Amino acid sequence: MAVKHLVENVRDIALVGHRAAGKTSLADALLYEAHAVDRMGSVDDGTSVSDSDDDEHRHRFTIDTHVLHADHDGKHLNILDAPGSPDFIGAALEALAAVETAVIVVSAVNGVEVNTRRMFQEATTRGLSRAIVINKLDGEKIDFPALIESIRAVFGTHCVLFNVPDKVGPDFGAVYCLLDPATPIPTSCPVDIAAARSQLIEAVVEADEVLLEKYLTEGQVTVAELEADITRAMDAGTLIPIFCASAKNDKGVKELLDALSRYGLSPSFSRKRLEGLQVGLNGSTHQLEPTEQEEFVGQVFKVVNDKFVGHLSFIRVIAGKIQHNHNVVNLRNGQTLRVGHLLEAQGKQTSQIHEAGPGDIVAIAKVEGLEIGDTVAYTANAPKLPTPSFPVPMFGLAVEPKTRGEEQKISIGLHKIAEEDPTVKVTHDAQTHELVISGVSQLHLDIIRERLKARFGVEVVTKEPKIPYRETISGDGVGDHRHKKQTGGRGQFAEVHLRVYSLPREIKTQAQCEAEFANKSRFEKMRSCHYDPAMNFAFIDHIVGGTIPNNFIPAVEKGCKEVMERGALAGYRIQDLAVEVHFGKYHDVDSSEAAFKTAARHAFRKAFLMARPSLLEPIVKLEITVPAKYTGAVLGDLPTKRAHVENQDSLPGDMTVIYARAPLAEVARYAAQLGGLTQGQGSYAMELSHYETVPANVQQQIVSKAKLGADEDDD
Repeated sequence: MAVKHLVENVRDIALVGHRAAGKTSLADALLYEAHAVDRMGSVDDGTSVSDSDDDEHRHRFTIDTHVLHADHDGKHLNILDAPGSPDFIGAALEALAAVETAVIVVSAVNGVEVNTRRMFQEATTRGLSRAIVINKLDGEKIDFPALIESIRAVFGTHCVLFNVPDKVGPDFGAVYCLLDPATPIPTSCPVDIAAARSQLIEAVVEADEVLLEKYLTEGQVTVAELEADITRAMDAGTLIPIFCASAKNDKGVKELLDALSRYGLSPSFSRKRLEGLQVGLNGSTHQLEPTEQEEFVGQVFKVVNDKFVGHLSFIRVIAGKIQHNHNVVNLRNGQTLRVGHLLEAQGKQTSQIHEAGPGDIVAIAKVEGLEIGDTVAYTANAPKLPTPSFPVPMFGLAVEPKTRGEEQKISIGLHKIAEEDPTVKVTHDAQTHELVISGVSQLHLDIIRERLKARFGVEVVTKEPKIPYRETISGDGVGDHRHKKQTGGRGQFAEVHLRVYSLPREIKTQAQCEAEFANKSRFEKMRSCHYDPAMNFAFIDHIVGGTIPNNFIPAVEKGCKEVMERGALAGYRIQDLAVEVHFGKYHDVDSSEAAFKTAARHAFRKAFLMARPSLLEPIVKLEITVPAKYTGAVLGDLPTKRAHVENQDSLPGDMTVIYARAPLAEVARYAAQLGGLTQGQGSYAMELSHYETVPANVQQQIVSKAKLGADEDDD
């Protein structure tokens, strides 16, 4: 049985841009013009096919990417409506991972905004073809020539008008294509028609050497020749067409739909993303191709946990055909999964299909274990596709249930939400004993809290998470402790003597530790050394004459590690040290593992506090991108955060990127501060660099606030 859509007739398109540019209204208008729906949906009255989530109705903006489809002029369009708020960047990047064409929607009223730049750059980095739609041309006070000039200044001169409006403002009524010079265009058009048409022709012919030579020698090319080369020019990036529209008033939408259907890239152009992916065939290998004849390979780009349908995994078919009631292999872990029903989505509505081919976007229901980025195939030896990258979430909140006993419900709910959103991270900090959710921003985490309540019936209390400081020493120390208890019957007795040393941070392995530190030249009668790379901790058994029996040595090590986990100075995990246990005493009857653990804890704490203890703080790398006019304000603010600026570069579109390192404690809430400095136009990425000693005055403040809980059995 043949697939429903031939690969050359499929168009995969993502609508991206800044919030409130009108992407969802444009998606609704495209569906209406293609007769995929009977009436045009509206965001304002809650009838949008795309914004179908209760959260989206309440907030009146898109939170998730929604999958839509329409048939027009013999072509099948998969339209992904992505959120425009930078707070939900993860969902927008999901959409780009599944398409060949990014349609960047720009508000004619607000112009090029922060996320407009971000999504254009992301689409460019991924090698997608790009088109720009100027929406809301019926708005007030629009300077159309200045808007076009700013788009070309920010995104390059390959951005050229494909069609033009008769007027802008409330009287905007129609658009006119620039391809055919015979098209009569009203004199009220706000641009120079001849100049705009020349720019369009030059952008198209630049991708074709033969056509370019003809144009240069003869001065003209036919409309048919131009039309034949538009798709190639969009693929090459020499043409980034600009379309004019008012989605709410359904002006320019039919023309955009015609152009996307006629000139948009088919999945055949996805060969770029398949470069180097080899498949075996009869003992030989060949380049994976986006054809129906290939072995099936697809990639999960979106996951939804729907309370009615259950777990949905959205898959972009890359090559071959997928059929219902068929097994697939998850190449991430080799797990075989049974695909029951294949579903085609129209917003929240789904319908069953039996087969899908290259470029098709389908959902499979109730198949657990699939994650965003997973490659699925019919055989385990199929090529694995690269996993899409997403920003690391750095805005954290510690959460706990409002009602006692709901910890497990919170954990389950948060992990399901994290499955859907690659920019949500859920961690349980063993050091601070906090459940921490990390996201892109405060708004992002607010939405997560709302969803936790709506979907799982759990309310949470949030607070600032603790900064994960570390404790260490910069000198040597000695400590001993005798633990003795007699309460009738068998007592408790153990005595431990030990020394602590600073362990170089460069040590990473057991072999390196033994070669550079724990060896016979330093510890003459050393019996053994245990190295823990997670803490950079070495435990050295230097007992002579059986003063501590062999069977109690592990208990001494455990006692030391328990203090290291809980901290001895301010309650933070200890790292970068070695413990040498060298003497002790025991009792034939009263000694036990518990007694030696307790003695070791006390001895270790004494030695640690003698060895010039200090706090280490996490230092993060910052990459801050701002409009050039705000560079001075940002550079002036960074030193107040104990930041060290390392470099800065200029970017296209009058943007500057600043590279710096700063203590996490100083920039944990940098998003709001940067927004204030740049009027919301700055963005940044942050990742852990290393740990550094905390300045003495800061350490004193942290230690004075810390309240260490006493061991329950330390008497």
